[in-house]
Amino acid sequence: MRTPDFSKLKAIFVNCTLKQSPRQSHTEGLMNVSQNIMKKEGVTVEHIRCVDHDIAYGVYPDMTKHGANTDEWPELFEKIFDADILIIGTPIWLGEKSSVAQKLIERLYSMSGKTNNKGQYLFYGKVGGCVITGNEDGIKHCAMGMLYALQHIGYSIPPQADCGWIGEVGPGPSYLDEEAHAKDNDFTNRNTTFMTYNVMHLAYLLKENNGYSAYGNSRDRWDDGNRWNFENPEYR
Repeated sequence: MRTPDFSKLKAIFVNCTLKQSPRQSHTEGLMNVSQNIMKKEGVTVEHIRCVDHDIAYGVYPDMTKHGANTDEWPELFEKIFDADILIIGTPIWLGEKSSVAQKLIERLYSMSGKTNNKGQYLFYGKVGGCVITGNEDGIKHCAMGMLYALQHIGYSIPPQADCGWIGEVGPGPSYLDEEAHAKDNDFTNRNTTFMTYNVMHLAYLLKENNGYSAYGNSRDRWDDGNRWNFENPEYR
């Protein structure tokens, strides 16, 4: 079996912890497992924490044009869009993704009306996944919401595109705490590895094939009157 060459890929890991740098982030601890695999495969990797940046609330590309005093989103978006792979990391709070993760998704959504050079929505050809940590149930629930949002705005989601770690329900050790023994958890390590390779495989396939064909999915061509094989039903 030929080993794929992932060295042309770029990945960005966006940590939606509530903790500003340099405070320890357990979510970042698990994200590092995935990042290290990618680096060993030759992928160019970048990691950012949303809370280290002044990102305005809103659903427009630049909120300074809509009343915000400052908004670092336009610059951060350039980094995110430059990557073939986006991995969102979040802790679980009250069974949900963090408020920071929700803000990130809303700002990604603010860009989704734009189109690429094929006339497709902007994120076509990009691949997404997620990493989740916490001390309570909710990994699948958080992943469900984030992966749905990513695919809705145009990201492609491969099989098993989520991974996570949770300790016992209630207060207790978190991922990086030695007493948690989380680094030795085979289930988490396997799922994190599978997620990492699956997003790389899909990103590689899309990059090698110049993304998706614009046949049947170009917003620009639809607006120009192209309907491919769609026909309006006859109402009687």
